[in-house]
Amino acid sequence: MSNTLAFVFPGQGSQQLGMLADLAEKHDIIERTFAEASTILGYDLWNLVQNDAERLSQTDKTQPALLTASVALWRLWEQEGGLKPTYVAGHSLGEYSALVCAGVVAFTDAVALVKLRGEYMLQAVPAGEGAMAAIIGLDDDKVIAACDSASGIVSAVNFNSPGQVVIAGHVAAVEEAMVNAKEAGAKRALPLPVSVPSHCELMIPAGKKLAEKLESITFSVPTCTLIQNVTAQAVSDPAIIKANLVSQLSEPVLWTQSISLLSELGVTATVECGPGKVLSGLNKRIIKGLNASSLGDLLAFEAALSA
Repeated sequence: MSNTLAFVFPGQGSQQLGMLADLAEKHDIIERTFAEASTILGYDLWNLVQNDAERLSQTDKTQPALLTASVALWRLWEQEGGLKPTYVAGHSLGEYSALVCAGVVAFTDAVALVKLRGEYMLQAVPAGEGAMAAIIGLDDDKVIAACDSASGIVSAVNFNSPGQVVIAGHVAAVEEAMVNAKEAGAKRALPLPVSVPSHCELMIPAGKKLAEKLESITFSVPTCTLIQNVTAQAVSDPAIIKANLVSQLSEPVLWTQSISLLSELGVTATVECGPGKVLSGLNKRIIKGLNASSLGDLLAFEAALSA
């Protein structure tokens, strides 16, 4: 294990039609992992991620697809003799990938869990009533103030990097907060193409359902140090891990704080274990000089493995 290495796992927004296809051509463990997930889900997940963009964008399909992609890459990394990290963290949904790879929860349990998580989130807010937006170039406290000044439910929900915060809530309240943010000096306020307003109080009903489901699933102590989103702290107690997963649905993702903690713990390199490079870009903005690699395609995987 390397005390300077952390694996980070992406959340929704990193999914890509055709993801991992080039890796699957060379390594059968990719499709075998998707086949394992398909048995739990009752549909062909690999076919979906390769050919069906519309269904891939639906959160109850996106969540198991991203989890499975990340776990497939982790398994391939282990198979190829990659260095084991001391630390793991996942952005929102990515925390479930981190839990599987840290030995906290079985992959099959996690697949079923995130499928339900997506369904619970869809049920919590009627279609068209919720929204999310990215606020660029504004200090965190000013984004929070822009939300507090709006009418209705809206809050800062993803602290992704300095100068990049996502807000969520009811449509009209999000739109008002976007105007407030622009007036406060934000460079941009961009609506996001999402189906549910994640990590705000509108997701409390989803959290209650998730809590009931979590009671029936066995969680173990992590085999490496796990940093959870909602506290930006290392957690090892399975009961606390479960409680934080419930809170995570309706409370902010503290990604900036989580990566800052990893830096304080001595991490100098992160490997993004999932499709895309979203987290790599965020992490380098949070910690100057950080070595950030990704595994989402064949060239990137081989480069990270050799490094």
